[in-house]
Order: sequence, then structure tokens, then C-alpha cells
Amino acid sequence: MASFSELPCIYSALILHNDKVTVMEDKIKALVKAASVNVEPFWSGLFAKALNNVNTGSLICNVGTGGPDPAAGAAPAVEAKKEESEESNDDMGFGLFD
Repeated sequence: MASFSELPCIYSALILHNDKVTVMEDKIKALVKAASVNVEPFWSGLFAKALNNVNTGSLICNVGTGGPDPAAGAAPAVEAKKEESEESNDDMGFGLFD
């Protein structure tokens, strides 16, 4: 969960993106000041540096997905885990419901 100081910077970055303005430290500070919110001074610089070379629109659209297409690599990993669990049951000589 975001701390109180992070939220104004997050909202400022979203406002800047929505207005098609480059996310920069001074612009975040200006929005935070206009909202009359006190945050630690390092947050605006941290957010500006973190979003410097990031496609913010893509980042917003893929929040929580782990990337553009998370399902592409998931199936082989799941199949491998199933095979491992089946092998481990065979090694014991009995199954759960035998």
C-alpha cells in the first residue's frame, strides 16, 4: 500500500500523463504544492526518475499483469509443475486416494 507521501506524487504523475505533459520533478512539485499537500521532498524526484524513460500509458494499462501478455509464458510453467507433482506421487508408491 502506498504511503501518504507517495499518493500525491502518483496522482500528479497520472494528471501529467492525462494532460500529455512529460512527468518531471518540478511539475510534480507544482501539482503537489497546488493541492496544499506536504510530502517529503525526495518523492517528486524519485517518481520523475522512475518514470523518465517509461511509456506511462502502457504502464497504466498493464498494472498488475506483469507485462503486456502474461499468459504467453504461463502455460509451460504450469505443465512442468503438474509433471513434477505426478512424478513425486509415483515415487511414494501410493496416491492420495488409493
